[in-house]
Amino acid sequence: MPYVNIRVTREGVTPEQKAELIRGATDLLVRVLNKSPATTVVVIDEVEMENWGIAGLPAEAYREKHRTPASS
Repeated sequence: MPYVNIRVTREGVTPEQKAELIRGATDLLVRVLNKSPATTVVVIDEVEMENWGIAGLPAEAYREKHRTPASS
């Protein structure tokens, strides 16, 4: 029974987007590993931004440091 855990920051991910992630992860395991979708489990965890870090920085600080003028 495959188990996939997807973690995203809690920033307005819609139910439709979550459904698409679940379908996509399931389809990938079916196609690549010939797994049964009936026994494939996908869990999406939403993490608060203050609990997310990238390259040794809190996510917000990382984004600010790497923000380009066009994305401001």
